[in-house]
Amino acid sequence: MAERTLISPAQLGRPRGKAVYWGVLTLVLLLFTLVFLGPLYWMVTGGLKTAQEIAQSPPTPFPKSLHPDNYSKAWHVMQLSKLLLNTLYYAFGALVFQLVLDVAAAYSLSKLRPVLGKVILGMMLATLMIPATVLVVPQYLTVLDMPVFQRNLLNSPWVIWLPSVTNAFNIFLLKRFFDSIPRELLDAASIDGASPLRTLRSVVLPISRPILGVVSIFAIVGVWKDFLWPMLTLPDPNKQTLNVGIYSLAQGVPENWLIAALAMASAPTLIIFLIFQRNIMSGLTAGSLKG
Repeated sequence: MAERTLISPAQLGRPRGKAVYWGVLTLVLLLFTLVFLGPLYWMVTGGLKTAQEIAQSPPTPFPKSLHPDNYSKAWHVMQLSKLLLNTLYYAFGALVFQLVLDVAAAYSLSKLRPVLGKVILGMMLATLMIPATVLVVPQYLTVLDMPVFQRNLLNSPWVIWLPSVTNAFNIFLLKRFFDSIPRELLDAASIDGASPLRTLRSVVLPISRPILGVVSIFAIVGVWKDFLWPMLTLPDPNKQTLNVGIYSLAQGVPENWLIAALAMASAPTLIIFLIFQRNIMSGLTAGSLKG
């Protein structure tokens, strides 16, 4: 039986049907392109304008004269190099902890089958239903006086790394991929005398590169775009992330410099997505079908 669609193949075959179809499709694509790329275009071009042109109302769609030196001035005056290094340090530290601990948690839930494993997974996934802002106060009180260790973690990398490890979504993605790995591979490794840890290192991880790439990108972008938590826990200007540092210096620089700094801060994550978008999509769909 042929699939029923909103427009029948007979109508699409007519000249009027083709014209309407392509007209509506073009209009929708242009609308979505404007909605998604419009703010990016305004941000990039705003960094090329003068402060007077930025404040002009209505705004000009194109800069009357280009001022690319705004980007270099913003880079030096706002010390973006230091803020960028801080953010990279926090992001890659969070990446290492997530890869180690989240992979271990997902592997144990998927292949080792611990007692009450389904209950533990359900409790982890239930945390996804809680808004992140609700957890800010208890998390802040926790890092203010770390239980057991009795230490204040403010202005330390641990205040960024430890909360990022508790990522139920990444654990779920990893577990779903590990579930799709044939049990015969693990049984063969066990027969050869490999321990569960050796099986994870030599069998599971090499074939899990797509999902590990996705988790890595999510870990880096998650730290890169976070604003509220670093602002609360990193009050020292020398240890702030890129977003918090730009916000702290926003009152002392011209608006066009500020927009140029925001454009440079957004560029790395956009470049990462454009380069690895195919890997992201393939990693998200990997493990959805067994066989």
